[in-house]
Amino acid sequence: MSNFEKKFGKYAIQNISLVLIMCYVLGYVIEMLMPWLLGYLTLDPYAVLHGQIWRLVTWVLIPPETSNILFTLIMLYFYYSLGTTLERTWGTYRYNVYLFSGMFFTIIGSFLLMVYCFIFQADTIAAYGGANIFFRLVSLYFSTYYVNMSIFLAFAATFPETPVLLMFVIPVKVKVLGVIYGIVLLAGFIQGNTYSRFAMAASLLNFAVFWVTSRSHIHMSPKQVKRRQEFKREVKRNTGATKHKCAVCGRTEADSPDLEFRYCSKCEGNYEYCQDHLFTHQHVKY
Repeated sequence: MSNFEKKFGKYAIQNISLVLIMCYVLGYVIEMLMPWLLGYLTLDPYAVLHGQIWRLVTWVLIPPETSNILFTLIMLYFYYSLGTTLERTWGTYRYNVYLFSGMFFTIIGSFLLMVYCFIFQADTIAAYGGANIFFRLVSLYFSTYYVNMSIFLAFAATFPETPVLLMFVIPVKVKVLGVIYGIVLLAGFIQGNTYSRFAMAASLLNFAVFWVTSRSHIHMSPKQVKRRQEFKREVKRNTGATKHKCAVCGRTEADSPDLEFRYCSKCEGNYEYCQDHLFTHQHVKY
């Protein structure tokens, strides 16, 4: 991962949560003004293979379903807050990888579902009047709902002890909500049909990969986050010669005042890493 980060880390999108929220806003505008257009934006793999390649990107514009404007605004702000917190904690590159891998797995899942339907549900496709109509309907199962859910689950796994106000009144630890949502998702998977199962499994695969590969070191408590923020302020006050240098990429606080540095307790020796490599570097052993 670190080799890829050295090569592609500079292309990571800063504040990508805001970009995702703006996509939702554009989707809501389209839904209000030109609802017929949404049918040309969904993730329809059959249409993609017939030249409508823009669907590989535009499905992200399809916003989560809601009929209450106030609830929509609260939801957008909530997911923006979760996303920006994860980006500050993990680093921009890692958070970009997490989101884009979820979108990539969703796209792959839609194509695998298409293959499955052609093999095992040919009669159903014919009953709907052909593949064009059938997959236009099936594409509605692939939406940004599970992308948002993966963000929430990642936040719950990273900050399990963080309290949130349920209905703005009842304080509940986010890990409790994470478990509840997990049960709801499992029940939905068991009770759902083949199409929803493909969509759910593909869209949440990035969280499964994250949980398996990162649960031993990605967790940070709110106190640790506070210390990181205090350290950032201290770095900004430093002037003159650099005091910190990443052992992986070689960046110092002079390259960016927003960079944070930590020594790794698992490395043998005096090795310091920036925020983007603290959790992803290979430990030095003598």
